[in-house]
Amino acid sequence: MPIWKYPKIEGIDESRVAKAVIRDAPISFKESYEVCKLLRGMMLIDAKDFLRRVVELKEAVPYVRYKLSIAHRRGLSKRWKRWGSPIGRYPVKAARYILELLDNVENNAIVKGLNGEKLKIVHVAAHRGYYLKRWVPRAFGRATPRFKTHTTIEVIVAEV
Repeated sequence: MPIWKYPKIEGIDESRVAKAVIRDAPISFKESYEVCKLLRGMMLIDAKDFLRRVVELKEAVPYVRYKLSIAHRRGLSKRWKRWGSPIGRYPVKAARYILELLDNVENNAIVKGLNGEKLKIVHVAAHRGYYLKRWVPRAFGRATPRFKTHTTIEVIVAEV
């Protein structure tokens, strides 16, 4: 079993930081990576609003790394000038799990005595989890793969 630890964030007081993690969520690592890339550095309230719009299929997530054979979305490169990619999708399942994680980290911050409106996402990362390989027997001696991927996502917010 691996040993998970939160990364050390330089220059930030540990008493002004809240952390949360979701382990082995049954979501795609590639979609989680693309969503986490966008959330890094955002204010927590803005990130939660963005994820709600993704779940409602009102705003797409630009894909930068895992982008082969994906359609272009109108206005995506203008909205996210930093990434400049018109290629995007609506990763609803990943957005729901990450939204739940952001709710958890906000509750952890409030319990710790931090102001929920001044929280900024300092660190968010997606890590590959275990990969279940299953096979469904079919007719004439064949088999169909039923693979399931899992992802661990960690987030650290700091009061600004």
